[in-house]
Amino acid sequence: MSSDVHVHSWPCSYYLDVEKRWVPGKLTLTPHSLKFSADRTEEVLVGLPLSSITEIRKEASLFLFSAITILEKGQAKHWFSSLRPSRNVVFNIIEHFWRELLLSQPGTAANTTSPMSRGQELMGLMATSQRRMEDTAKVLHHQGEQLDSVMRGLEKMESDLDVADRLLTELETPSWWPFSYKLWKTPAEAKPKEVVSEAACEPFGKDRIVIRVPAVVSKRTESHSKPGKLTVLVSGLEIHDSSLLLLHRFEREDVDDIKVHSPYEVSIRQRFIGKPDVAYRVISAKMPEVIPILEVQFSKKIELLGDALVLRSRGRASPAESSCSLGHAASRLMGFMSPQELPMGGPEDEQLQLQKNWPLLSEGEAQELTQILSKLKGLALDTEAELEHQDEALDGITGAVDRATLTVDKQNRRMRKLM
Repeated sequence: MSSDVHVHSWPCSYYLDVEKRWVPGKLTLTPHSLKFSADRTEEVLVGLPLSSITEIRKEASLFLFSAITILEKGQAKHWFSSLRPSRNVVFNIIEHFWRELLLSQPGTAANTTSPMSRGQELMGLMATSQRRMEDTAKVLHHQGEQLDSVMRGLEKMESDLDVADRLLTELETPSWWPFSYKLWKTPAEAKPKEVVSEAACEPFGKDRIVIRVPAVVSKRTESHSKPGKLTVLVSGLEIHDSSLLLLHRFEREDVDDIKVHSPYEVSIRQRFIGKPDVAYRVISAKMPEVIPILEVQFSKKIELLGDALVLRSRGRASPAESSCSLGHAASRLMGFMSPQELPMGGPEDEQLQLQKNWPLLSEGEAQELTQILSKLKGLALDTEAELEHQDEALDGITGAVDRATLTVDKQNRRMRKLM
């Protein structure tokens, strides 16, 4: 994800220590940096990488005005006041991204001196692909369970229609008629089958967690933002506060729309008739991992806006283009180049020769990469089998619906004759 995507910006004032005065302007947060630009000159007075921040605190300037202070490496201290919509909102969001960056990169200082090897980069790429495919497989498996549940419901409907057909036949031939039709199957015999069918229709695994990420959540207005968590379940979405107390649960079918404002911010809404809608706004540094899952679960209800449109341009490449780009990226990481890309002289020849002498993959990295590829192959085969099973289930559902429609029409005509 590009680091120049703006997560959020707030009007505020910055204390310019050199001139001993407050300067009005705008504080802007990106996934990896924080900067302040003045209103009149649009000059960037402060530009801080989040990795260089050592402490973020809530303080008061002159014991009166609420402010946020940011301590930078080298003991440089920055003061921000007159924050809108409120100091707490700005503090919660900045602290969230700062903490998530520190947690995701525990060895930042070490990594800057010793960059990742090509094997480590390739394993990271393949591990991310594996996680994405596992998430997709979970959603696909739940979809298959729903189709199986629909099929069991249709089978129960067919058995009920058979019972109704026998009852109509008995009504059409009264008991005093010498050639009356007797029911061969008593209700006592049909009852156990009905009980088993109802038990089989119980939902399975609907509360299974797909992903849970820390976030800053707010209900309706931005001024009530507070730390919390967003949980994506197979059956819906849950929003908790920082102590894991449930704030709201969105059932999958109750979600009316999801708007992606940026790769790090989404809003979820559930409409009601006669009372206010329930809407939550969620900001998270881990949101790029959640959005692809939401696109699978809520494909018809999700909408990309503004900076989030870059996700659509990246995510809608054709399979051939995706495979080519993945192969190109892998070949770049492995140090291979096509004949057209080979340098034809100069200092680049020496660099290429040095790359040939470097070990591309260690034995441990090769074994781990082999395991990841084996898992990906297994996931691909399981996904193919699940899709074939769902195709068969859809064919069976279509046939069962057609038969049920014809039977209901026929029985309606017979009941009209009896009335």
